[in-house]
Amino acid sequence: MTDFRTGTRAVIFDMDGVIADSEPLHRLSFQRLFAEIGVEPVGMEPWHRFIGTSDRHALLQMLDGREVGPSVDELLDRKGRHFLKLLREKEPLFPEIPALVDRLADCFPLAVASGSLRSAITAILELQDLQRHFRHTVSVQDVARGKPAPDLFLRAAELLGEPPEACVVIEDSPPGVSAARAAGMRVMAITNTSPAQALLEADAVVSSYAEVQTLLLGEPAPAFP
Repeated sequence: MTDFRTGTRAVIFDMDGVIADSEPLHRLSFQRLFAEIGVEPVGMEPWHRFIGTSDRHALLQMLDGREVGPSVDELLDRKGRHFLKLLREKEPLFPEIPALVDRLADCFPLAVASGSLRSAITAILELQDLQRHFRHTVSVQDVARGKPAPDLFLRAAELLGEPPEACVVIEDSPPGVSAARAAGMRVMAITNTSPAQALLEADAVVSSYAEVQTLLLGEPAPAFP
């Protein structure tokens, strides 16, 4: 197994499926959007094919070339408003995340690199004041290409002032793992939203946040609340 303790100088988190159990909320937000405009989405199922991709990519796939009146940008804005409302209602942080982030921030500079919109990243990191632990955040609006292209992670490394090889990424989706590998970074994949066999491109596949902390810090697995 990859030695994550050697040469690691920064840690980059994906957000959806890693910091927050927000993928079901993205799906519900799109369902509400399409109900609102009175159009049946194409190919929403299986939903896992959209995990790790951008809202724009998912929307265009579900529109399937149809003109529905509002522009794509307006539809994305409306979907985003549904998502923010659900976030405030559900507060979907994984319960182990605050303690893990707090501990890792003692040892490494942290960043978030997410295919979500900036407004969604801000809203999630405001939960339990997580924002104070992250030096930088990068959204899909900040780069030319979303995952599986490496742009998000390369921009995060640039902001952190570290070379890609000194960064470890924590991901949960095959496109995210591919993006981290394409960026030249080591990547740890957690099986929150994808099965282990779909994440084998990662340097390590874990099933718990305790394993993440042990691999990065060499500490015994903590008893997260």
